[in-house]
Amino acid sequence: MALFTVTIIAVGLAMDAFAVSIVTGSAYRQLHIRHALRIALFFGAFQAFMPLIGSLAGLTVKKYVETYDHWIAFALLAAVGGKMLYESFKIDSASRNFDPASLVVLLILSVATSIDAFAVGVTLPLITSSLAASVAIIGVVTFVLSYAGVSVGKRFGHFFENKIEAVGGLVLITIGVKILITHLH
Repeated sequence: MALFTVTIIAVGLAMDAFAVSIVTGSAYRQLHIRHALRIALFFGAFQAFMPLIGSLAGLTVKKYVETYDHWIAFALLAAVGGKMLYESFKIDSASRNFDPASLVVLLILSVATSIDAFAVGVTLPLITSSLAASVAIIGVVTFVLSYAGVSVGKRFGHFFENKIEAVGGLVLITIGVKILITHLH
């Protein structure tokens, strides 16, 4: 069950990167596979790295918060999900005058899309005992969805972008509620 939950969390977290990938894919006149791979690699790596750092931080305080850890997990997931939901209504159009696969742009976008993963990472030790598998799942799911997002963006542009972000936010909020209900009963 923890593997399923981590996979759902990974999909929820990857929605930021997926939405940004759609925008970056739509910015290319000539999309090459190396662009899509580079974007997906950066997003996947950062999305795996941030929850790792967050969960290591969470492990250091776990013994102090075990009695109310489910409330913390709920609050963090609901806050991150709420933020994603809110931001889904204010996504701006991508400028066609920038290269989304440049190193500087990719670093900025990778950090921006993975900050939420740090907060979720704090909750990982509460959900699963396999930290390595969890961050690997998050990284791989983000890689795959980011690669797909670049392709979708090239083909369909901005049509789905904010809807995907909203779904990701709702998924994280739902998982937070599930954790809370599971620990209260």
